[in-house]
Amino acid sequence: MGICAEEMRRYVIAPCLEHLDDWSLAAENLLLGTAAVESGLGDHLLNANHPGLGIYRITPEKHTQIWDQYLAFCPDLASKVRGLASQREFLNHPHAELTTNLSYATAIAWMIYKSSEKVLPCAEDLTALASLWQQHFLQQHSALEQGGQTGFFLREYERCQDGTVVAA
Repeated sequence: MGICAEEMRRYVIAPCLEHLDDWSLAAENLLLGTAAVESGLGDHLLNANHPGLGIYRITPEKHTQIWDQYLAFCPDLASKVRGLASQREFLNHPHAELTTNLSYATAIAWMIYKSSEKVLPCAEDLTALASLWQQHFLQQHSALEQGGQTGFFLREYERCQDGTVVAA
């Protein structure tokens, strides 16, 4: 059994986005849906058939790319993201933070979306949010390509919400 969706939203996703000065209900819904579809909200943090790590299943290559091609050019934002990581472990095993540190993993997942510079749709437009997931997360691995349509995102999001879309 994974993490309770409401607790993930309240205690991890919202505070992380607020720390990054980037909170919106659309961003919250997108990240919650991403965690739901990628790992069942933490049902499985590692998968032999999938190279990604943690609740968002971010690959080490994508993690490095976000730092090298996006955060390296946004020093204030990079500092905020780095502030969420462990002091020593990040230096020794930076990719391990994607599995062991929910706030840091959430920040990196958000950076994957933010680096695209696309405007988020309204929070209730789950189909458009699913499309963003498909564009930015499905491309980083092939294990989910069979179920990689927006419908898969919608089903997993609804399942983690017990069939109810949370709105502000």
